[in-house]
Amino acid sequence: MSQNIYDNPDFFAGYATLPRSAEGLDGAPEWTAMQTLLPSLAGKSVIDLGCGYGWFCRWAKEQGADRVTGFDLSEKMLAKAASMTTDPDITWLRADLETLQLPAAQSDVIYSSLALHYLRDIPALFATLFQALVAGGSLIFSAEHPIYTAPVIQNWCTDSAGNKAWPVNQYQQEGVRISNWFADGVEKQHRKLSTWINALITAGFEITAMNEWGPSAAQIAANPALDEEKERPMIFLLSARKPENSG
Repeated sequence: MSQNIYDNPDFFAGYATLPRSAEGLDGAPEWTAMQTLLPSLAGKSVIDLGCGYGWFCRWAKEQGADRVTGFDLSEKMLAKAASMTTDPDITWLRADLETLQLPAAQSDVIYSSLALHYLRDIPALFATLFQALVAGGSLIFSAEHPIYTAPVIQNWCTDSAGNKAWPVNQYQQEGVRISNWFADGVEKQHRKLSTWINALITAGFEITAMNEWGPSAAQIAANPALDEEKERPMIFLLSARKPENSG
């Protein structure tokens, strides 16, 4: 089972302070770029993987989506999403994305924001999502960029005096990375960009767009904390589709 860090009380409380939690989609600086990857949602069946507070699910309904389902492992996140929602056409379901099962060819759009880098078995998930989409259906997701996830924080280089100086950057060595972010021992998975892309291709997807996102000058001026993100991408955005001729 995946680590359920979002039900950790300290983590959940810390996460609630982030702009993307308090302000919703407009509090996520990459949201404008993410929107450009999305197809029209009018009349569509939409899934959100790692739905959190449900901001995207509610937005999808506002765009005319027919049915929206939000999946999350965290009971706290799902309870928060349900408390903020009155639309009966949005369904909230608890599921571990590592073992997710979905009906075949029933979904038009599958979306995920900053959730998939927690998963160990991405090839299995992409195979599940491919069969769940209708022919021509879209997968759009964001994840932490491997340049950002590469450092091994607990393995430090030392200077001549034996002082800890900086984390070791191990881009080629894929696997678990541990961080202390709102709570100790948060597990994320580092995988190379080529691994992400090849897993999609192997599952049968056609990659349609990719964005190694960074903030604009205007965003940095409005939020100086984003300044460090201009030197290296913290996240990437990707859209893919199931070919029209897929069975």
